[in-house]
Amino acid sequence: MRLIATLALMLMCLPALAQDARLRSLQTGDDSRGWDAVGRLNLGRKGFCTGALIAPDLVLTAGHCLFDKETGARIDPAEIEFLAGWRNGRAAAYRHVKRAVAHPDFVFGGQEKLERVTHDLALLQLDQPIRLPSILPFETDSQPLTGSSVGVVSYAKDRAEAPSLQEMCEVLAQKPEMLILSCDVDFGASGSPVFSLRGGVARVVSVVSAKAEVEGKPVALGTSLEGPLADLRAEMAETSGTMPGGTASVRRMGGQGGGAKFLRPETRP
Repeated sequence: MRLIATLALMLMCLPALAQDARLRSLQTGDDSRGWDAVGRLNLGRKGFCTGALIAPDLVLTAGHCLFDKETGARIDPAEIEFLAGWRNGRAAAYRHVKRAVAHPDFVFGGQEKLERVTHDLALLQLDQPIRLPSILPFETDSQPLTGSSVGVVSYAKDRAEAPSLQEMCEVLAQKPEMLILSCDVDFGASGSPVFSLRGGVARVVSVVSAKAEVEGKPVALGTSLEGPLADLRAEMAETSGTMPGGTASVRRMGGQGGGAKFLRPETRP
């Protein structure tokens, strides 16, 4: 209840915001070009989440995706599969998961479920890196400010067979550990990357943790990457003995047609 009251207070007296873009289903290869590093995470036979590649062998998602929602037990990483760019029965790449690390301060079974948003992050190490020209890992960036425009690519209930892109929604409010967003999310969108487009570059700035309602308004809650992602990387290094992942550089997307061209990351071995 304390967090709900805090969210309501943060949403008070906000200025009028631009109208959010509608969800657009990425049904074709052309639609999905540049977004295939977002994929569906199949969690055994228990459902799915969304995840995003941030290095050739690292997927960023929500911490609660690693737990069975009915029993609270950890899901065996061997039962998790990352389907990069999954759409209409096919993926651009298929990988199994060999290691899964939730943030050390994340508590799945806490009494106040909203409190878990503050550390709701996980890193998955794939059994084999994905090194394909069409699947370029995303860089990450600092937390956007209140009023900033962001975008989300997600899978969710009733749209599980192809990703959906919402090119513009708003940061309604922020705290150091979380964002309150106007983005359209639903069950299955947990772990979806939230992107900033600062300077025309799509970078991950948050991960969708939950949907909520504050003062009758539907909102999405996103976990901040600042601090928690560094903690996760250290935890992964400690459990594996080495730090997976490669360095990233940025290049301009190609493709046909007019409109803005976004800068995207390019990994180097």
